[in-house]
Amino acid sequence: MRIWALSAAVVMGAAGTANALTVGENVPADMAFTDHLGKPHTFGEFAGKPLVLEWTNYGCPFVRKHYDSGNMQGLQKKALERGVSWVSVVSSAEGKQGYMTAAEAPAEVAKQGFEGTAVALDSSGEVGRAFGATKTPTMVVVNAEGKIVYHGAVDSIPSFSKEDIAKADNYVAVALDAVAAGTTPEPAMTSAYGCSVKY
Repeated sequence: MRIWALSAAVVMGAAGTANALTVGENVPADMAFTDHLGKPHTFGEFAGKPLVLEWTNYGCPFVRKHYDSGNMQGLQKKALERGVSWVSVVSSAEGKQGYMTAAEAPAEVAKQGFEGTAVALDSSGEVGRAFGATKTPTMVVVNAEGKIVYHGAVDSIPSFSKEDIAKADNYVAVALDAVAAGTTPEPAMTSAYGCSVKY
């Protein structure tokens, strides 16, 4: 039991940090990022429909769990089919695991089979810190009004075993169902698990 507690402390992080955006707050429309294709965006562009943010690091085994199994790409595809935008965010600093240059990003994102809207290159960590992202993956669901309605883990089993995916409660899917129904996700906040974001 003590071993598990120590392991959990390593892989799990609080949903957010001091002064970071949290559940119930609105995403600033003027917050900006550049995507993996070199296109600039502001979060205001996504107003009017739900949005999922996914902090990722393709070298992290917890991220690999969801990409090698096709789970994350499946969530991305289903979200877009429902009219939801999906932005993955790479907040790894230059020289750290997961960092991608603008030149490397298009091929790397294609290699991962990304099915979402855009991948934000956030090597400054500005976007990641604003949302209190501490782990990869950290997931944030925003409703059509621009309000954060979910912040935390992708699912309920903090492991890097692909076999656990089918047994877990998928918090992102639950949150998107709640948004579609006009209700409040339950849970609305959990502790993300995974590798630390490499700021």
